[in-house]
Amino acid sequence: MQFETKIAIVLRADLATWQKLNVTAFLMSGIVGAALELIGERYRDADGNSYNALAIQPVIVLASDGAGLGKIHARALSREVPLSLYTEEMFATGHDAANRAVVAEYAAADLTLAGLALRADRKLVDKITKGAKMHP
Repeated sequence: MQFETKIAIVLRADLATWQKLNVTAFLMSGIVGAALELIGERYRDADGNSYNALAIQPVIVLASDGAGLGKIHARALSREVPLSLYTEEMFATGHDAANRAVVAEYAAADLTLAGLALRADRKLVDKITKGAKMHP
């Protein structure tokens, strides 16, 4: 099945494995929170057990260095594409309000990005994320 939109998560390549997993989970929650229609039906196994619904379309996970993330961020902002973001400083906070407060301390160009996520037209996502590579 071909989707008109693409979901891309771009992680800073030098993060520790636990950080990459944590950032991916947070960023995807932002994508889903902005587009509840992305959630499908609940899953059910042959025994009748019910499981949470998942996103209905694939997610691509990419990697880039800090400079590349900055370029992707600037491209998305200039095209007014909604983003989810995770900054380096958010690793030291413990809750949502603190996360928002630490992001608010920095201008867009000064954010120390750990990861970004976006969902938009497939071709637009490809243009915005140009230079990022498939995550190993």
